[in-house]
Amino acid sequence: MITQSNLFKPAMLMALMVSIAVGSWEFYLRQKGVPITYDDGSELWADKRANVYEPTNKATVFIGTSRIKYDVDINTWRKITGKDAVQLGFEGSSPLTILEDLGNDTKFNGHLVVDATEELFFSVAPPFNSRPSDAIHYYQKETYAQKASFQLNHVLESHLVFLNEKDLSLNAELDKLHIPNRPGVMGEPEFPIDFEQIDFDRQDKMAQEFLTNTVEQKQVTDFWKVFLGLVGKGPQPKEKAMILQKAKNAVEKIRARGGDVVFVRMPSSGYFWQTEQRLFKRQQYWEPLITATNTRGIHFADYPTINHFECPEWSHLCQAQAVVFTTELIKLLPSSFAK
Repeated sequence: MITQSNLFKPAMLMALMVSIAVGSWEFYLRQKGVPITYDDGSELWADKRANVYEPTNKATVFIGTSRIKYDVDINTWRKITGKDAVQLGFEGSSPLTILEDLGNDTKFNGHLVVDATEELFFSVAPPFNSRPSDAIHYYQKETYAQKASFQLNHVLESHLVFLNEKDLSLNAELDKLHIPNRPGVMGEPEFPIDFEQIDFDRQDKMAQEFLTNTVEQKQVTDFWKVFLGLVGKGPQPKEKAMILQKAKNAVEKIRARGGDVVFVRMPSSGYFWQTEQRLFKRQQYWEPLITATNTRGIHFADYPTINHFECPEWSHLCQAQAVVFTTELIKLLPSSFAK
């Protein structure tokens, strides 16, 4: 006869086995020095997106590519300015979609810093625009149940290393299987875990181990070579004109409500910067953007205090460099952005 007691024992045994397995995996990861990091999906972005309505003396909003996520050190920003930094950038994505979203948001009248990395800002390719679009849609449709689930997941993520879905899930392990790309097609980049560590503020950081691991650095720079080869043609003239018009319209809407926008060209170095100068000449991309939007533009190459960085993998600053860059950027921004 099957009794409740007989059913209970296998369930307890299974729960014990799962607990041992999970605990062992967590212990192993911690012994290896793997830190806690957060899944930077639409849920985390939406949590930060809700903060853009803070008064300008309380917060400044940042949008752009992965460069603004690595290069702006949020703790340094807070310490010097006494204000929060609302980080809404996305890796490998154009900020134009988010710029338009904020321009169309009649409640937003804050200060906005835009990372204008030319090869992404001036791209209409779906892969470079899908993540911002998905995140905006999620934010607009987010339910109370989803918000509650996010808060619960935050509690767990802040204590358990193995919940790093991007790097440590089964799907992440399967994605590491090396399948050659088809000609002209670039799959998702396989970056070392030491290169991408994301905190709850959505700031990206390199681990100290990455700074001395030349094999991991080469893994990233090899991908940049492929990436630059695919974006090298740039937009068609009609696409470029459309992008400039969209940026102009969004900036004017924000200004009309009392807000303000500054464009920043973040640092790059080595082969990446050399290629960008050749493919995305300032007089064809950066200068038309600043002229069309009638904004203040801060290009890293113009200022000795921020033009000297050698990026560990050509495209992003390590945290120590980010502290210096953020300190100097604050001095270059209009005073209303940092005070």
